[in-house]
Order: sequence, then structure tokens, then C-alpha cells
Amino acid sequence: VLALVCLDLRNRGKIGRLGMVGTNGQKLPALREHMQKALGEVYEGIDPSVIETWPKDGVVDPAAYKDAAAAFKPGDLAIIFTPDDTHYDIAMACIERGLHVMITKPPVKSLKQHLELVEAAKKHNVLCVAELHKRFDPIYLDARDRIRSLGPFSYFWAYMSQPKSQLDTFKAWAGKSSDISYYLNSHHIDYHEWCLHGKARPVRVTAHSSTGVAKEKLDGVETEDTITIVVDWKNFEDGSVGHGVYTSSWVAAKADVHSQQRWFYMGQKGEVTVDQAHRGYTVAQDGVPFASVNPLFWKPTPSEGRFAAQRTYGYISFEETVDAVAQVNSGKKSAADYDGLLPTIGTIAGTTAILEAGRRSLDAGGRPFELLYEGDGRFETPIGMRPQA
Repeated sequence: VLALVCLDLRNRGKIGRLGMVGTNGQKLPALREHMQKALGEVYEGIDPSVIETWPKDGVVDPAAYKDAAAAFKPGDLAIIFTPDDTHYDIAMACIERGLHVMITKPPVKSLKQHLELVEAAKKHNVLCVAELHKRFDPIYLDARDRIRSLGPFSYFWAYMSQPKSQLDTFKAWAGKSSDISYYLNSHHIDYHEWCLHGKARPVRVTAHSSTGVAKEKLDGVETEDTITIVVDWKNFEDGSVGHGVYTSSWVAAKADVHSQQRWFYMGQKGEVTVDQAHRGYTVAQDGVPFASVNPLFWKPTPSEGRFAAQRTYGYISFEETVDAVAQVNSGKKSAADYDGLLPTIGTIAGTTAILEAGRRSLDAGGRPFELLYEGDGRFETPIGMRPQA
């Protein structure tokens, strides 16, 4: 998805030079061949051969990102889609080089590292944005705008899953560098926090889990099948309390969608229900499993031989950041101007705090963790956390 978006943005004149960085140059020739078959031979006008690569073919270098960052100039954009525990080092190196940064969710796994990225981005006057594409889903966006008028928050639940076959794909890092909550709960925790921005803030986090399937599929790696995080929220308007329940799993059965995704919101003056996975569009085809498809997110099917997903929210998420970088580089906007418009690193610390507190709660046998703030301001973000008795 990312390579195709960037190649199309290049064709549209919004991106110039393109580079791709990994750690194992021994895999790069096969990867180029794959991209040519999957992209170049499928979409007219898409040419993956323009992408420069690091490290050199045949070379294994876990720090190749440093050479790549040095090869680009300040003001360029680095997009980071790597295992969760590598985000911080790569992002910090890019920021210190003067590059704008876009990081897949979660940007980091600890609030401490998150706040360090916030300060680094300010120091170097660059944009640092998380790739949280659900914010650009037209249904989620409309729901968010409606939620803002439903009075103080009362209750929210969200469920998101992937089939257990994904554990084979994720075997190199699943349960080692991250867990299913960081990977999937990050979506709806961020969305809910965005809905409540300035209206309520998270104050207490507890987590629960189920086990059994992942450990067997991952050859004994100790990790959870399903993780539920429960968060207490305090409303600013009247001091009342609401609670949110966020569940993610990677042991679901194969179904008509790759990922089940649905949620329910209740405010004191109304409620909203969304089934993101089912948009009323199904496809049945000989030799292919029955599917509920969502071209609002991504449209891989070519139109008259050409790539045609420019209006999908999976595409717009990247394009909005690319456009913002151009505005900042031109001097027409500052990085701070995009706080509230994009999921900038300084505005999403609450999501990282909840995810980390959830992980720490699990490791402490379900012990609750309180989120700490400097004061009572509506737009403050957490600065720390502590276990409760």
C-alpha cells in the first residue's frame, strides 16, 4: 500500500525522490522483482524501479536507516513502517537530521519515549505525525463530529481482530517486540481520544487478557491471544465519569473480512454505532472466498488499467501529511499549525499512555494504573503513570 501511494504521489508531482530502507540487502533483489510484478505490471504508469534502496544488495545492516537519512536533505519526509520497538531510534535519527516524520501506529511503546519525540520535533521544527488512517474515514469523521454534540461521555466499546493465520506472518516479532493491543487497540483508542479531545481525559487504566492459541502457533512465545483495556474517563463539563472498553485479538477465525472492526459510543445525549468492516458491499466470485469489501479504505482494483485509490482514506492519510510537509517547508504554515488537524505527536500522547498503562497492568496481574497530569487543563496530555493499590 505505502509503495503504491508514494509512487502515485510521485506521478502527481507531490513527491520527488523516493527511497526504501530495510535491514537485509540480501532480500532486496527479490523484493524489487515482487514489486515489479505486483505493482509495475498491474498499474499503468507505476514504475517501482525509481525507488532507491538501502542497504546495498547483499549487505545486512540493522542501522541502514542512518545512511538513508543522511542521503536525504532536511525538510524531506521519512515514513516509518517497521516493528514497534524500532520506531523510536529511527524516528529520532530522522528528526535530528531535520526530516519530517510519519510513523505507523503506535509511534512508540512508552510515554517517556513519546514525550522525547515531542520535544525533539519542537527543537528541530519538524512535523512528526502518526499514521492513523481511521481519522480520514468519512463515516468515522462524521461520527466524531456528531459525538462532539452528544453531551458528556458515558460509555464506549470497540472490537478489532485479525485472523490467527496472521500469526504466521508476524512470527518474527509477535509477542517479542510488541503485542496485539499495541498493534490493533491503538486504532480505536486514538479515535476515541480524538473524539473526546478537550471534553474528557483518561484517568485510570486496567487490562485483561486471554491466552492459549498464540503461544502454540508461535512455538512457545509467551503472548496474549486477546487483550482488553478498560479506561475510566473524567468529563470536564460536569465532572462525571465514563468508561471505555477496547478489545483486540489476533486469533479470530477466517471470515468475510480480514479484520473485524466495530464500535459503539454512548454520550449522555445520544449514541452512535459503527461497523467499519461491513459497508453493505459484498462480492461472490468463483474460486475466491465470499468477501465484504471496503473500497472506502483501499481500492486495489485498477480502473481502465490505472491505479484509482486516490479518494480512499488509506491514501488520503498519507497525502494529507505530504501536503502538510510542503506547506511547512514553504513557510506558509508551521508544524504547530497542524496540531488538531493531523495526529501530530504532541496531541496523541494520551493514546501511548493508555497503551503503555495497559501493558503494565497486564504485567502486574491486572493492577490498575493512574494517569498523571501537570494540571487540570482541558488540553493537557499525560506526563506519567503510577500503579494503584
